[in-house]
Amino acid sequence: MDTRRFVFIDPDGTDDRWLYVVAEAPTGVIYQQQYGGTACRQGEVEGYLVPVTAPDALDGLRVLFERDLRGAGARDHRWADEQLAGVRRLVGGVPYWTGDGDTEEPHPLRLDESRVADLDEAWVPVLTPDGPGVLVWLNSD
Repeated sequence: MDTRRFVFIDPDGTDDRWLYVVAEAPTGVIYQQQYGGTACRQGEVEGYLVPVTAPDALDGLRVLFERDLRGAGARDHRWADEQLAGVRRLVGGVPYWTGDGDTEEPHPLRLDESRVADLDEAWVPVLTPDGPGVLVWLNSD
């Protein structure tokens, strides 16, 4: 019997100011996300959901994907060095809080350069203090 659970992130698109990381882990919970602008790609990742707050980074990511890349997704996009540097900077502006139950402290996310081919609007592969993950927000389509 399949005991996995599937959770679609923000299925009705009612709030556009959220930003999450799905930290990859064998939890049995599969998060699904529409991403890639008007390409409307469907992604899923197993792990646990971590809310993060970084309004400036979210705004910058939206400008990059919705304005500069015209909201059409980034599949087969050839990333210019300055674009990747911008993504690195924006992702690094997202604090990921970890702790031991008594104290917590923020750590900046890092773009997972080994998975840059997966980089798209509302789906950014990242490295967290807990391992690989995906940074997600509301897709613009």
